[in-house]
Amino acid sequence: MDGPSDGAAGPGPSHLPPRNVLILAGEASGDAHGAGVAREMRRRWPRVALAGTGGPRMAAEGVLLLEELEQLAVMGFAEVARKLGFFRRLEARIRRRLVRGRTDLVVPVDYPGLNMRTASAAAAAGVPVLYYVGPQVWAWKPGRAKRLARIADRIALILPFEPPIYEVHGGRAVFVGHPLLDKENADGDSEDLARRLKIGRDCPVLALFPGSRLQEIERHQQPFTATARELERRAPGLRTVVCRAPSMPARAYRRYPFPLTRDGASLRALAAAGLVKSGTSTLEAALAGMPFVTAYVTHPATWLLARRLVRVPHVALANLVAGKRVVPEFLQSDASPRAMASALRPLLDESSAERRSMLAGLASVRTALGGPGAARRVVDLAEEILRERSGAASFAAGRVA
Repeated sequence: MDGPSDGAAGPGPSHLPPRNVLILAGEASGDAHGAGVAREMRRRWPRVALAGTGGPRMAAEGVLLLEELEQLAVMGFAEVARKLGFFRRLEARIRRRLVRGRTDLVVPVDYPGLNMRTASAAAAAGVPVLYYVGPQVWAWKPGRAKRLARIADRIALILPFEPPIYEVHGGRAVFVGHPLLDKENADGDSEDLARRLKIGRDCPVLALFPGSRLQEIERHQQPFTATARELERRAPGLRTVVCRAPSMPARAYRRYPFPLTRDGASLRALAAAGLVKSGTSTLEAALAGMPFVTAYVTHPATWLLARRLVRVPHVALANLVAGKRVVPEFLQSDASPRAMASALRPLLDESSAERRSMLAGLASVRTALGGPGAARRVVDLAEEILRERSGAASFAAGRVA
């Protein structure tokens, strides 16, 4: 697979800078990715007005939020069903903005349920669509690839194996590299974090990353806490620290009997090993070179449906990118504290074969993800779209004249 494309548009401004852009994210990782795009758009187009859905990172980059993550960040069939009324109202609000004709570009970021419908509505209204972080069609709902290929002007993808899945349907799909490799995700300061948490130099640290959605944090509390306690029993002197997602309040973690930090980069640098919920956080751990195991527990009804629908051999993104089982996975009833503690114990030993093997596998993940600059490449694609639309409009105007 070729590396990420640098695009044909180049870094200069487009002929017709957009006045209004809608960026739509629905979870913490999308908020981070959307913030990078917003920052780059403001750099190139200082007068652009940005609105959308997301969290504190997008808001900090000047995006006017129509709805925030605390309401949006739900996952699973049963969980979403309980909030159908909220999502229908939000979708209607976004559609009204589109039909008013004041939006120049829509950038949905992942979050396929709402964003796929929004992308369809935008295309129907004649608003160009740049879909960033395509739906995981390689895992389930493969029909989405054909649908998105039809409605999106471009599809910006962050996993190297994804473009052919869309190209076979005629989609204009581009691997832009993974945003976690951008400079904003530099290594953390492990010494400063250890000082703040009063952790001695010789104390090994276990990092817990239970999730960025309230339902994940609550469902993972018991197995993650019990695993840490079991591991502390087997490895005297071990200290456990929990990573708090930037979008979540501290009270969401009140049942975790360990110190909290929002500095995930420093925690990954400090930790000897980690217990990480499945998702983007597994790539963050892989890129930081932190040995870990991954786990995920969801609603029983959601799990039963997922087992019938999901078509991938691995759940952790780190394993999918590597193309093999680099990191142990513990899902649903398999996420027992004893089993997870047994998998974690050798990772705490710097001389163990298990740790050396995993570090080599994590290094291969980093190589596969390309280089930094994803947000820049996404905005390059936005400029290509606007240039094409501008050219088409000029051609049409000439024919009318």
